[in-house]
Amino acid sequence: MAPLAAQSDRCFFQIERVGRQGAQEPTETGSFNYFAGGGVRLVCRDTGVSMESDSVAYYNGGEYTEFIGSVRYVDSTVTMTAARGTYYKAGERWEARDSVVLRNLTNGSTLTGPSLDYYRAVRGLRDVEELVAVRRPTIRYFGTDSAGRRQEPYLIVADRVRMRGNDQMWAAGTVTIDRSDFSGRSDSLRLDTGAGNDGSMVGGPPELRGLGTDPYRLTGTLIDLTLDEDDELSFVVAKDSAHAVNDEWDLVADSIALDIVDDELEQMLAWGDSIRPEATSTDYLIRADSLALDTPQQILRELRSFGTAWLGSATDSVTGERDWMAGDTVVARFVERQPGDTAKASLEQLEARGEARSFRQVYDEGEACPEPSINYVRGQTIIVYMKPPPEEDVDRVEIFGEVDGIQLEPCVVPPTPPDSLAAPGDTTVVSPDSLAAPGDSASRPTPPPPPAEEP
Repeated sequence: MAPLAAQSDRCFFQIERVGRQGAQEPTETGSFNYFAGGGVRLVCRDTGVSMESDSVAYYNGGEYTEFIGSVRYVDSTVTMTAARGTYYKAGERWEARDSVVLRNLTNGSTLTGPSLDYYRAVRGLRDVEELVAVRRPTIRYFGTDSAGRRQEPYLIVADRVRMRGNDQMWAAGTVTIDRSDFSGRSDSLRLDTGAGNDGSMVGGPPELRGLGTDPYRLTGTLIDLTLDEDDELSFVVAKDSAHAVNDEWDLVADSIALDIVDDELEQMLAWGDSIRPEATSTDYLIRADSLALDTPQQILRELRSFGTAWLGSATDSVTGERDWMAGDTVVARFVERQPGDTAKASLEQLEARGEARSFRQVYDEGEACPEPSINYVRGQTIIVYMKPPPEEDVDRVEIFGEVDGIQLEPCVVPPTPPDSLAAPGDTTVVSPDSLAAPGDSASRPTPPPPPAEEP
């Protein structure tokens, strides 16, 4: 919590004020102890450091000094108040105890808690000051934007906290980090609002919740954070058993990354092999070796799936099956709906590449058959073009490469035979199978159904 330039000298105490009286006594080592009360102020000569309290006990020539009652510590970068304080000359360490309040003069960050150890920056000892606080301190941690303006603080609470300089922090033991745009929980936290502009959450398992206009929840064994130049959360990655949920999607994978712009999810990425990525929404189910979902301004624009990719539509209410496309790569593109529509986007195009397959269930509105016909095709590339909203039905299908497929009709009615085949007065319907010539098969073989593949 301080500039990189270390303060120039070690502390050599000088008495600046004694309210009532002071007394000095010799020690067996040839040094002395000093006691004073009634409001005492000491300074570290030529350093800008001062310490004051109701009373002071100065031991062994200043080896360590105790401050009791209404304690106040000031240097060039922090101010600190407490009920008790002790300064150790050997390590240039200040210990504050009970009702501790620290304020960073550089960025305005504050720490409150019962116990704090503060290590001054001293040339030849340490280049930047550090502090350690225990017993669940509370920190209001300010970052600054690219113009140096103070940003909204992070509110951090933990069992133990270590801070180094103005912009590095480590916290452990039931850590919480909160701001208006997100909330995090973990066993440990690292945060760097300086040159690193990053952080990480470990253990618990860690959980991160977005609280903006596009809320989300992200969990994993480890969550890495990336901050932009204004110290805003811009990119997060959950690793090992990752799980992400927002209003539209439920996504699981080994690793999941969220790209965040203005507190909204711009993109969701997933990859892995021990937990193969799977994304589920009301309208789609996607499986692949890796996935990308583009949702700028909370509008779905594109779904991309790579490596044994499979994309299924909503489950059919009659058959209980999904229409699907599969291939090495499957891409779905969407178009934004007109203002006022409840749905933000409509499917515009589906494309499968690399050993592409397509399975569709088609209902004929002109027939009384309750079952859909089944269409299954294969090719090197399959592209499905959709009609524009509000129709949202298939316009045309283009297939490239070696093409084959089948079409199954569930409710085919045999044609009525010509009248010449019926005896006078005979109303019996003749089956086409009965018309087979000798040696012909009694009936036409039924083609096999398409495979119901869901990788």
